[in-house]
Parts: sequence; C-alpha cells; structure tokens
Amino acid sequence: MDKTASQKPLVWLLLLLSMTTGLVDAASVLGLGKVFTANMTGNIVFLGFAAAGTPGFHAMSYAVAIFCFLGGALLAGHIGKQHEGRPTRRWLVTVASIEAVLLWGAAGLALRFDVVTQAPEACLYAIIGLTGVAMGLRNGTIRQLKVPDLTTTVLTLTLTGLAADSRLAGGGDPNWGRRIGSVAAIFAGATLGAALLAHGGLSLPLFIAGALALGGTVACGAVPAALGKGR
Repeated sequence: MDKTASQKPLVWLLLLLSMTTGLVDAASVLGLGKVFTANMTGNIVFLGFAAAGTPGFHAMSYAVAIFCFLGGALLAGHIGKQHEGRPTRRWLVTVASIEAVLLWGAAGLALRFDVVTQAPEACLYAIIGLTGVAMGLRNGTIRQLKVPDLTTTVLTLTLTGLAADSRLAGGGDPNWGRRIGSVAAIFAGATLGAALLAHGGLSLPLFIAGALALGGTVACGAVPAALGKGR
C-alpha cells in the first residue's frame, strides 16, 4: 500500500475528531456560560474581557479551562514519551480511551447541572475541568502526529493557508481538500452540538463526542498500515 493511501484512514479520523471539537465547544460555549474548552485563544480573549470588568464574563471559568487544558497537554506529552517505539495504534487508542472517559464523566455531571441557572457551581467547574483536560490531551497528542492542516481544534491557520496558498495568490492549493474538510467538520460539529443541546440537554453532545473519538480511533487502528508500526 502506498503512503498516501495508508494515511487516508488517519485523515478521516482527524476530520472526525475535528467534528467532535465542534460538539464540545457547542456544549461549553452554549451550556457553560461562554467558555471554550477546546479553543484556548477564545478563553484568553474572554479572560481579558473579564479582567476589564465586562459584564457576563467570568474569570474563574476561563482560568479553570486554561489550567486544565494545560494539564491535559502535559499528560499528552507524558503518554507520548511512554509510547515511543511502540505501535501508534496502542498509543492513540490509549489517549482516545482517556479522552472518552473524561468526556463521559463530564456528560454524567451534566445530568445534574442546570444550564439556565448555571448551578450547582461545583458541577460547572468540574465539567469545564474534565472537558478542558480532554481537549488538552487531544491537542497535545495531535501535535505529536504532525499531520499538516489537521489540528482538529483550531482553524485560523487553516483558513489562512486556504487563501494564502491558493491559486489566486499564485500558490498550488496544497492540502486544500483536508483544509476545507477540517472547516466543514468543525462547522458540522458545532451545528449538531447546538441542536443536541437545545433538544437533548448538555449531556448528549459530550457523550456523543466521547463515543465518536474512541470509536473512530479504534476503527482507524483496525485498518492495516493506517497508523504504522511506530513513531
């Protein structure tokens, strides 16, 4: 099997994970009081708003999200080092399993959380923390994979690449398919997440995100040569 063909399952997995990012951010922004747990750029900006005393922005939520995201990224680095020289499939399934458990834990807590009143407060911060760790773990792991234009969580550089590398700009449109796919996947996840939150509550998008992340990773690892033998 040639290298391009063997990487296709991994590309599809990363697009699926991009979709779960939309699900998680829909749950956090719409259900947890305007806080991102997958996109830390937004939290830094919101933290600045809170520091200026802008109504409706709560510094503690952003601080918890950022701190837990960093903890998840730290864990990702540790797990990656522990799996060096071992099968990539085992590494990614291990990470996906932890991510799924964290998201399912958040989904369980969400059953006790009232989105309208944002209470109880302990549940709010626990859900932010669990999803923050899960997304930090995801980001730290995907960073180690080094697949171009598929970060699964942020789109600023992806959109920049679409324009700056386009034929209109004199470029060759490299990876345009996966770039557009990444944008579409996060958009679709956010749309689905918003709909699920509105009609099924906060728990549903978090549960589905965990199931997709784990199921997609296991399915990708089942394809011969999709993830290679090691790093």
